[in-house]
Amino acid sequence: MKLHSQFLKLHSHHGGPAEVLVTLDELALTLGCTHRNALHVIRKMVEMNWITWTPSRGRGRRSKLVFLAASEDIALESMMQAISSKDISSALEGIRGHTRTSALQDTLQGWLLAYFGHHAEMQSDKRIDTLRLPVTQQLHTFDPLYMNLLAESFVSSHVFDGLVGRSGERGKVIPGLAHAWETDEARTAWTFHLRKEVLFHHGKVLTAEDVVYSFERMMSTSQRTLYSYIFKEIQEVRALNASTVRILLKKPNELFLPFLCTSRAAIVPRDLQSIGENIFGRRPAGTGPFKVVEMSEDTCVLEVFPYYFQGRAHLDRVEIIYVPWGLAPGPSETGSGFHVIPNPQAAGTGSLSKIHSESSVRKFVTCNTKKKGPLSDPLLRADILSCLHEAPREPFRHSASLPAAALQIATIPQYAGDAEYIASRLKQHGYSCKVVSVSPEEFKGPIRLQSDLIVFSLLRDQDEQLRLYDLYLTLSQHIEPRTRADIEGRLHMISREPDAAARTEGFRIIEDSLTRDHQLHILYEKPAETAYLPSVRGVTFNSQGWVDLRHLWFPPEL
Repeated sequence: MKLHSQFLKLHSHHGGPAEVLVTLDELALTLGCTHRNALHVIRKMVEMNWITWTPSRGRGRRSKLVFLAASEDIALESMMQAISSKDISSALEGIRGHTRTSALQDTLQGWLLAYFGHHAEMQSDKRIDTLRLPVTQQLHTFDPLYMNLLAESFVSSHVFDGLVGRSGERGKVIPGLAHAWETDEARTAWTFHLRKEVLFHHGKVLTAEDVVYSFERMMSTSQRTLYSYIFKEIQEVRALNASTVRILLKKPNELFLPFLCTSRAAIVPRDLQSIGENIFGRRPAGTGPFKVVEMSEDTCVLEVFPYYFQGRAHLDRVEIIYVPWGLAPGPSETGSGFHVIPNPQAAGTGSLSKIHSESSVRKFVTCNTKKKGPLSDPLLRADILSCLHEAPREPFRHSASLPAAALQIATIPQYAGDAEYIASRLKQHGYSCKVVSVSPEEFKGPIRLQSDLIVFSLLRDQDEQLRLYDLYLTLSQHIEPRTRADIEGRLHMISREPDAAARTEGFRIIEDSLTRDHQLHILYEKPAETAYLPSVRGVTFNSQGWVDLRHLWFPPEL
């Protein structure tokens, strides 16, 4: 593949005319090598019938170079070799770096598509089922304490378990590592009874001490993390014996049990310290149906854990590949390698079966009214948000002038497109804007309080109430004191409310209040959808709306 890359470099710098006059020194400079090595590369390309080379005698004399092979053909051949050798990084680089036409990019992506999907092979008279899935978010860690991305949470949910979990029935909590639990009348003392002989991936047996360690690790962290408002309310975690754990809360919180269903509350082994947090994040040991056996910048490989306490998964191996753009599957007659397609594009999926989860993603923008500036004016705020409506609007006639400085819009890279859309809409109406995109970790810091508009998202899944509580608690930090006090008071009432429907109504009241006060504007909401080929069986969703890999299976060809 190195020779392919060298050819593409030469073609990029010297290709075009049928015949090129060039010195060997110029070619060496293009290739980044010595005069002698450049001559060696040229001779190899001549042997491959990619070029003709007619040298002129004398150093510095120009020789004749003719390209016989098309750069598109060499790029395609290079990428096919990369896929065959499972060097996906090189394959992706081939698409990004050597595609001058959309037609070539479509061709190259078609070859890449064939790499994904279900693949079966025989090893020692056993059929090995592998599923390869693309994700558009780069995976960094699966440590429940440090995850920031949904894709990381998706993998983590197959590597770890919590004390309890979610069923397909919305709102229902089912046993996990704990087979039973109870609480006292005050609902501050929760007792969990653990299953026996549950194994971690590295061979250790789960005990109550692992649960104690997992929660104490959460409670003591300085990490800004999702749902910290709940586990910071834990007063004590105590092992009553090897299979019984009691968790004491400082005050009742009806969101505590739902929190235990999330990937943040996953149980990790107490010998994690000896492994090291950095290593553990990339090669974790959980109790889940799959274990991580490989982790690199663009690839995560899971293998089935045959001793999983809730039964062995049907798949043997799952390869999750980071692809930094969306890949659209082709029509069925092309034999697309995709078998499971999260959030498919409308085109090219007509012959596939589609299934909706109960999840959706809502994007919205909020105003920082705590910051001294133009958005403290409710009329100006109302006008700014009205610019984001598709319907015609009345011209702004408020006595205050438009902001002299640019409005700062803060977001994370995944939502930069939405932020740029907001900026362009506001620019059409005379508002100058600048978009600041920072990492999810930086986004938790002071950047939000330094900005005028903040672009958020909300995953509306079975953990929606937890997410809403966290969202409004965060949002209240950049809202003026009167509104903040009202939100925090309502959130306190919600946390004490045992009826889920009443909690939902409480969240709706907060949203309506923020919308009326022009503090919050919902941009759009998209339902989560999965398309799949008829050959896929066992398609179900986890609590976040992701396909549950444990239940997927593919019937053998008979």
